[in-house]
Amino acid sequence: MLVQAAGLGKAYPKAHRSADRMRALGRLLRGATDADSQYVVRDVDLGVRRGESIAVVGENGAGKSTLLKLITGVLTPTAGSVQVFGKVGALLELGAGFHPEYTGRDNVAMAGALHGLSRDELDSRMQEIVHFADIGNYIDEPVKHYSSGMVVRLGFAIIASLKPDLLITDEVLAVGDESFQKKCVRWMEGYLAEGGTLLLVSHSMYHVQKLCRHALWLSQGSVMQYGDVFDVTQAYLAWHERKQSTAQKAESKASGLEFEIESLEINGQEGKLATVMSMGESLRILLRIRSRDGREPVALFGITRADGTPVYGVSSEMEALPLVQDSSGFFSAEIEFSDISLLPGSYNVLAHALDTEGVRLFDTEERGLTVRGETREFGMVRLAHRWVDAKERSID
Repeated sequence: MLVQAAGLGKAYPKAHRSADRMRALGRLLRGATDADSQYVVRDVDLGVRRGESIAVVGENGAGKSTLLKLITGVLTPTAGSVQVFGKVGALLELGAGFHPEYTGRDNVAMAGALHGLSRDELDSRMQEIVHFADIGNYIDEPVKHYSSGMVVRLGFAIIASLKPDLLITDEVLAVGDESFQKKCVRWMEGYLAEGGTLLLVSHSMYHVQKLCRHALWLSQGSVMQYGDVFDVTQAYLAWHERKQSTAQKAESKASGLEFEIESLEINGQEGKLATVMSMGESLRILLRIRSRDGREPVALFGITRADGTPVYGVSSEMEALPLVQDSSGFFSAEIEFSDISLLPGSYNVLAHALDTEGVRLFDTEERGLTVRGETREFGMVRLAHRWVDAKERSID
């Protein structure tokens, strides 16, 4: 076991006013516990084995960064315990550990010394670090002149050269340009393939599902779910969808939308949870729309990849298909994608209610979709094809 946390918790005293801060200081000096303390992480049990890759997901303020700081020793636990057995490389906060007045090269030297590198080891790795960071002549400029992306580049380059037993990152992939993000992802994949261990905090479910096998979902400091990365992230996304849908429904009722989605069923299931299916199965979607004045709406269905990349979309207006009105007055549209050709991965199913002309969007529902299967093909969809044999080709 590389990391073992049991009943781990962190609390801070409520100190909104000066008097609160003085009382908290007095309790601290007396060694007393503040009964009014607010826990930001509570009762977390976590075991991380060597070679595992675990994502920590949750909304802002859920306690994700605090948990990582407890594991790295930046913060002292209020309750429980955490032990780490191995060398840790952590990228938590932008600029953490860098001296703003020193150059990038000087900061690399200091970081290397703090990690126990000798002068010869540092000299042998310096060019590798500078090349990975790819910040040009800024390597010899003070760090205070760096952009946030350049700081992360340099920090990640240092960690990459050290190849720690445990890599801990907090939203590193959210900073920097696309080419550097791809470089980081490639390095992480290689690091994991060589037996490295990863703890990743990210709001990008695409990167979470790409890099990690397991996920821990935190909400208000407590563990909501832990397990397979696809199961946990889909449950987390479904929870977000329910939360957003509730807010949208309240807003739409207050504003009196002309066309409002009443229900959405995917493969006969109306719940908010993500749909899991195997490659080649059929996907059937039923949408019911409420029309305020009885006019017929337009239904539009779409599929996107988990990162938002469009895969396919089609509307009833495009194919001149009239919607059916039931006895309750709702308009319904149902579509079936038979033998779906999506490759294994995470996707989203979107359903939209548009006006009669198919121009103005009034309401949207979204569901997660996980396609499972085993294939070495890559991309998003399987295209019908056949290999042309030598007899059919004109070979000179």
